[in-house]
Amino acid sequence: MADIAAIADVARSVDARLAVDNCFCTPVLQKPLEHGADIVVHSATKYLDGQGRCVGGALCGTAELVEELTAYMRSAGPCMSPFNAWVFLKGLETLRLRMFEHSRGAATLAAWLVEQPGIARVHYPGLASHPQHDLAARQQKAPGGIVAFEVEGGREAAWRLIDGVRLCSITGNLGDARTTITHPATTTHGRMSAEDRAAAGIGEGLVRVAVGLEDGDDLREDLERALVGARAPRDARPTPTCA
Repeated sequence: MADIAAIADVARSVDARLAVDNCFCTPVLQKPLEHGADIVVHSATKYLDGQGRCVGGALCGTAELVEELTAYMRSAGPCMSPFNAWVFLKGLETLRLRMFEHSRGAATLAAWLVEQPGIARVHYPGLASHPQHDLAARQQKAPGGIVAFEVEGGREAAWRLIDGVRLCSITGNLGDARTTITHPATTTHGRMSAEDRAAAGIGEGLVRVAVGLEDGDDLREDLERALVGARAPRDARPTPTCA
C-alpha cells in the first residue's frame, strides 16, 4: 500500500504528476484525487464490470489532463467499443453493493486463514496485524477484496493448494463475481527477476485470492480441502473427483 497524500506532497515539490492505479479499491473504497493524486487509472475489466465480461480501462483527472489524454486517444485510437462501454456503465449500477460485499467476505476469509495450520502469514489490510492497517483505515472505506497468504512448503505446496480448489477459478484476473486464485510468482509477477520478487515480498509460497460473491462457508470449505491436500505427502493425497 502507498500513502497517497505523502507521495502527492513529494510529487508537488518537484513539479511532477502523481498517477494512482486504483483498480483494487475502485472509487467506492478509495478516491485518490481527494488525497492529492493528479490521475487515477482503472482496469475496468475488473471490479467496474464485476463479471469478467469485457476488456477496458479508464483514466480520471482534471479537465486539463483529460483533454490531453483525449487528444492522444483521438490520434492513436485506444477507444473501447460502444457495447463494452454500455456493459461497464451497467456494472457501475451495482459497484457499491459489490465492493462492500467483496470486502466483507475477504475480511472473514483472512481472519479464518490466520488460524489455519500450514499458513505462515496472511496479508490483508483489514487485519490489525497488517503493518499498514492504520493507513488503510485512513484512506479507504473498507479493506477491499484481495487476500494473499504464504503457504508453508514453498512453490510445490502453493501449487498443490491451487490445483486442489474446486469452487475458486484459477486465473490471474480479479474483481469477478467468482472468487479467483493465482500464484503471483509464476503468473502476474513471473517476468520479474527472483531478486526483485523477493524484494517485493513475493515469495514462492505466496497465493493471492480475489474474494468473490459466493457463500463464505462454501469458499472456506473449498480452501480448507485444498489446504489439507497441500500439506499431505504426494502419495497420501486423495485422488481428485469431478463435482
